[in-house]
Amino acid sequence: MLRPAWIVVMTVVAMALLGCADADRETATLVDAAALAEQGSGDNWLAYGRNFSEQRYSPLAQVNEENVSGLGVAWFVDLPNDRSLVGTPLVVDGVLYYEGSYNVLRAVDATTGELRWEHDPQVIETAGDRLRLFWDYSRGIAFWKGAVYQATMDGRLIAVDARDGSVLWSQMTVDPELPLVITGVPKVFKDKVIIGNGGTEFGPIRGYVTAYDAATGEQAWRWYTVPGNPADGFENEAMAMAAETWTGEWWKYGGGGTVWNGITYDPEFDVVYLGTGNGAPWNRRIRSPDGGDNLFLCSIVALDAETGEYRWHYQTTPGEAWDYNSNMDIVLADLPIGGRQVKALLHAPKNGFFYVIDRETGRLISGEPYARTTWASAIDPGTGRPVEVPGARYEEGGAEIYPSPWGAHSWHAMSYNPETGLVYLPTMDIGAVYSDSGVDIKTWESPDWAFLGTGVELVLDDAETSTSSLKAWDPVEQRAVWEVPLPGVWNAGTLTTAGNLVFQGRADGRLVAYRASDGEVLWRFDLGSGISAPPITYAVDGRQYVSILVGWGAAMPALGTSLSAQHGWAYRVHPRRLVTFALDGEVELPASPPPFFPQPIDAPDFVVDSALAAAGGAIFDGKCSICHGFGAVSGGSAPDLRASPVVPSHEAFVEVVIGGARRPMGMPQFSELSEIQAGALQHYIRAQVPSKP
Repeated sequence: MLRPAWIVVMTVVAMALLGCADADRETATLVDAAALAEQGSGDNWLAYGRNFSEQRYSPLAQVNEENVSGLGVAWFVDLPNDRSLVGTPLVVDGVLYYEGSYNVLRAVDATTGELRWEHDPQVIETAGDRLRLFWDYSRGIAFWKGAVYQATMDGRLIAVDARDGSVLWSQMTVDPELPLVITGVPKVFKDKVIIGNGGTEFGPIRGYVTAYDAATGEQAWRWYTVPGNPADGFENEAMAMAAETWTGEWWKYGGGGTVWNGITYDPEFDVVYLGTGNGAPWNRRIRSPDGGDNLFLCSIVALDAETGEYRWHYQTTPGEAWDYNSNMDIVLADLPIGGRQVKALLHAPKNGFFYVIDRETGRLISGEPYARTTWASAIDPGTGRPVEVPGARYEEGGAEIYPSPWGAHSWHAMSYNPETGLVYLPTMDIGAVYSDSGVDIKTWESPDWAFLGTGVELVLDDAETSTSSLKAWDPVEQRAVWEVPLPGVWNAGTLTTAGNLVFQGRADGRLVAYRASDGEVLWRFDLGSGISAPPITYAVDGRQYVSILVGWGAAMPALGTSLSAQHGWAYRVHPRRLVTFALDGEVELPASPPPFFPQPIDAPDFVVDSALAAAGGAIFDGKCSICHGFGAVSGGSAPDLRASPVVPSHEAFVEVVIGGARRPMGMPQFSELSEIQAGALQHYIRAQVPSKP
């Protein structure tokens, strides 16, 4: 009796995923390899980077440099239950799909915003204690043959029927006992869906990616990014080769190399390119005490798409020690170099160098700095290796290094316009002092969540000392063609179009359109809240739309400091929205409150005990700063505890922190803490309140 039922269920699932479950599908767009490989009309936005190339370029030109000033709001949706909105929506046949906080997946009419369906994977309920490792966001989703694929924060990969939001299958992709999380985007190709994960700052993690059958969820292949314990044998020749570049007992520290972003499929060579992450811990002298390049950390790795077998690699930061991961986007483009068209791969990782790589062979074509870099002076064109600056590895004590761990470019997507030949790249100029003074390399043990092995302090006297810009970068000549300054440092990714336009949301809450050829500002619109998501564009019934999620969030707003707090985007003060524009749009967007800076509350009856405050500081750094900000200065993703009426009340504070009273809102429960430790936390937080003059 069970076998026929199983066959019926699998047949229905397969029909749905193949796009033939009903008659309507005969005229619908079949999102498959052919659809994702072509430039297309631009009516749909089928993937994170629009298609396999990851160029984030649209051939639509109804909205162009001549008329972009006529853009107005066509429709919007208020999202009162969401916070951090950083993802890229998808549009297929007039339906827009996107994720809100904690991976709540929604489908709406792309011309009105009317809700079609909603799927809540119940991440808060299923996360367990790993909720304390999360923020609340995802960078995007995938679409393939009638199914939407989402990767949840707690490590699941879920296939959802695009018609009604029902779950087709679900797979846990990580060991729930390990501190692994997912914020990245699944990518689809050849009836497979691939996903990585992150978590190297939380414990001894060994990075890997896994490809699953898109129709059934069965694992197709898995590839580890760094070698494991030699005593257990190596999974493949690539791991044996990589092990030659490690020393000591690296496997006890995991090694790192997670792929939390930066996966691109190349149909021309049938390979998947992985952008791999930093070491675990950051300090190479701990994880690999006698040096070594530590493959495949901070690399581009090409794998056979069918089997997952190693093809080639290029390492951007050998033996990395600064969190200079290469998880940034990987863009495919054909470039005229040396009198011929080169199948190139474009990559701007954290380390500050822009790489153009021959994607057939992995050979470096060129590498030049796109931002201030003081850890290395150049990329040697012969060896492809960085020319490191003496002392950059902080062997002699503290070293001030640019870029900082935030990178010269983070995950905020860059775009490439084949008409202008330019890449549009959000950059940051932030430095940091690295030091492992006081760290016993031989006996080091990681504190709570900070699996670093080095001290890091941003070069930050005030918010003006760190800057950012949008650069139009010529990848052939390796130079900036134009550059415009941006507010703060945490600005969103870009979109470029055949209308000679570049769109970007900014930290000051404005969506801006630039002329792609020279950077002149042609249009701007104040959306009333910091923007962390990149825009998309699409067309329905001949009308072009530009759509963006508005919701200040992700790592920097969560970790606080004046870099993010300077904008005044306070927790739950400013609206979260999905806003869509079109020419002659006439919908009025309700006014947003002005920037708000939480004021520490006066609690005259609370007398700070300095000894308790010191003890509480260690607890806060390990358990609370990840969301409430270093020094209890919130960047807007969570409440500013200095202004919280809960903190001065011991009973209320214990109920929230130990009892889990606000877990349904995303506040983790720390049941392992004692009431005395909770009290120490109270004293630390109140000690951060500035004294009255």
